[in-house]
Amino acid sequence: MPIEICTISGYSVTGGNSTAIKIDDEVVILDMGLHMENYIRYTENEDIRKLTYPELLKVKAVPDYKLIKDWRKNVIGIIPSHGHLDHIGAIPFSADLFPNAPVICTPYTAEVLRSIFQDERIKIPNQLIPLNLNSIYKLSEKIQVELVNVTHSIPHASLIVLHTPYGKIVYANDYKFDRQPTLGKKPNFERLKQIGEEGVLLLIVESLYAHEDRKMPSESVAKQMLKDVMLGVHADGKAMFVTTFSSHLARLKSIVELGKKLNREIIFIGRSLSKYVTAGQRIDLINFENDVKIFKHRDKVEKILNKIMREGKEKYLIVCTGHQGEPKAVLSRLSRKELPFKFNNGDVVIFSCSVIPVELNKDNRDKLEKQLRSHGVRIFRDIHVSGHAAREDHRDLIELIKPKHILPSHGGKEKAAAMVNLAQEMGFHQGKTVHVMSNGKRLTLK
Repeated sequence: MPIEICTISGYSVTGGNSTAIKIDDEVVILDMGLHMENYIRYTENEDIRKLTYPELLKVKAVPDYKLIKDWRKNVIGIIPSHGHLDHIGAIPFSADLFPNAPVICTPYTAEVLRSIFQDERIKIPNQLIPLNLNSIYKLSEKIQVELVNVTHSIPHASLIVLHTPYGKIVYANDYKFDRQPTLGKKPNFERLKQIGEEGVLLLIVESLYAHEDRKMPSESVAKQMLKDVMLGVHADGKAMFVTTFSSHLARLKSIVELGKKLNREIIFIGRSLSKYVTAGQRIDLINFENDVKIFKHRDKVEKILNKIMREGKEKYLIVCTGHQGEPKAVLSRLSRKELPFKFNNGDVVIFSCSVIPVELNKDNRDKLEKQLRSHGVRIFRDIHVSGHAAREDHRDLIELIKPKHILPSHGGKEKAAAMVNLAQEMGFHQGKTVHVMSNGKRLTLK
């Protein structure tokens, strides 16, 4: 059977997701992501508009497409599963290696890419094709692409289904099964069941939380956690800050709804917040225009902060960037007194996120929290639920689509081992029907 998979990136370590699949003489690349820790370290003092693929490759911030140099002329499509940078962030630097391959993705993912291209003044030769969720696109005579709606911590996340003459390949690289989402629709369980009945050759599935014996809680749980803190903590006369993932529009929607109940004026501060919110508003996913004022340029940020200090910070809810302690982000700059704002004893900072468990982020967050505490700030951590599937979600997916083969992804070998354990519980056999891969390896399905 002429299907070959190259696990380019995201298999030996977490990040930089990219997988190439060769069907006869045609190749499709699924995801083209940044390795965020390496990228952030390298670009702290660099102008992003001057970055090149070769220099990012040297620091291992982008996938190494030399691994498929023999397939390069055969690439007919680039298909990111959703709009997070560890899945799309390498497209501005890498897509032109395959200039004739269109980038096919959900509408919100396309809007995020357009925002990146515009902000960083980057152009790529590839055609950008938005494909609605639960729709199919004919990529060639042999291959069709389907994007099935699932839930995640960003709108328009999809399971990618490649329809081939040899069976379907399902790529589930970031998803969860949220039956009570606060933004968007529930996962398309009916279609997933149909796909399983039609015949799935291979499931490529994320492994980040495969070791956790539970079902990942709904985003509605995170909304309740936020409500308990935002509406339940005594903050009269005090500042209230919330920081979360800028792409998590569902979380931001909850924050806005709760902020209105506090009768505080809601201010968003930060470039990435502006980027993701504006992208969502352009395609009517959200509408914050009547409820939120957004500031991203330094002069306007300083102007609004001066106004807040002058009029009384208890009148405002400030949502800002910096949830991972990024040194250049707004919250870190505020903590270092680089912006015209003064924290006082009892001011509230809510981290509606988890710390991404890499050394850079852990160090940055530790520094930020120590700095905030030196000002007497009250810190609320981990007001959050993950957007990733846990072990029992994976079990449900496997039972729904009934794949012949499973390939664990997105988490490194330790996390892959937990997925192997689950697969073996369900009757799969390591080396025969469940396959652990590292970066740059190839697997032929026979």
